[in-house]
Amino acid sequence: MPLLHFHVVKGQRNPAELRGLLDAAHDAMLESFKVPVRDRYQLVSEHEPTHMVIEDTGLDIPRTPKVVLLQVVSRPRGKEQIAAFYKLLAETLQARCGLAPSDLMVSVIENQDEHWSFGLGRAQFLTGELPLPGAPA
Repeated sequence: MPLLHFHVVKGQRNPAELRGLLDAAHDAMLESFKVPVRDRYQLVSEHEPTHMVIEDTGLDIPRTPKVVLLQVVSRPRGKEQIAAFYKLLAETLQARCGLAPSDLMVSVIENQDEHWSFGLGRAQFLTGELPLPGAPA
């Protein structure tokens, strides 16, 4: 974890471009959140153009049909770590995918270790199968 859920306008990207978004975001998350390489959980939902309204809260941020709304579900991260992720993510997506920073909106949703089960009907952080943050490996 974290779980990254990308919302994009249907028909704006081919499969290789979508994979590029996911790969670039994963690399930014690895650097910012210091998670293991195989800690990768990503979804893409494509929406009809009429089913996505991504405005700018009055900030005069221009949007195009290439807009990406990214929801990140994660255990708590510090303010500095989250701000660094936003910055690195925007830079990485622009450099590797050509995504304008104005076409990126991110929302981080925090949850706790007991809210994750990676399978087998167990809460691996609570059973000790996965280490808790700050715990010896």
